[in-house]
Amino acid sequence: MKKLIALCLLGLSFNASAQSGSLDSGWRTYGDYAQIAIPATGYLVAWMKGDSEGAWQLTKGLFYTQGIVEVTKSVTGVTRPCGGARSFPSGHTSAAFSGASFMHHRYGWEYGLPAYLAATGVAYSRVEANKHWTADVLVGAALAYTVSYFVTDQFNDPNLSVVPISMGKDAQGIAFNYRF
Repeated sequence: MKKLIALCLLGLSFNASAQSGSLDSGWRTYGDYAQIAIPATGYLVAWMKGDSEGAWQLTKGLFYTQGIVEVTKSVTGVTRPCGGARSFPSGHTSAAFSGASFMHHRYGWEYGLPAYLAATGVAYSRVEANKHWTADVLVGAALAYTVSYFVTDQFNDPNLSVVPISMGKDAQGIAFNYRF
């Protein structure tokens, strides 16, 4: 049930693109909403699991990633495909992949894969809206993944315990206990 709620929040960001008139503006709208919805889903999952340490790790990852993005944008001064400034790297993509990478690194692929798919949609939306070059979104995604890798620990479920046991002289084993 909790996974369903988290995935529904991701689905809401997809729905935002369906509300727009054209496909191009729909993708742009999707990227604008999903860059926030994906990390928000990470916070929601952490909250549902009672994982305050995970929420703190997501916060650190977002903070470090966006700090690096802003400094890099200022230093490089790459022009956007539409003519605007501060193209490299993509902040929308970095935010989306921060949330997706957190869910993958903290809770595994069952949370990470749908989040990565949603984050890939954000990256696509930025290129499709003519706001970023492909390199901008690739570097934004790689940056977020790398930062998350270093600041996020794998979640240890407090309801699961694994202990070695001895059942006599010649028999050893492992006992698993999961509380629902």
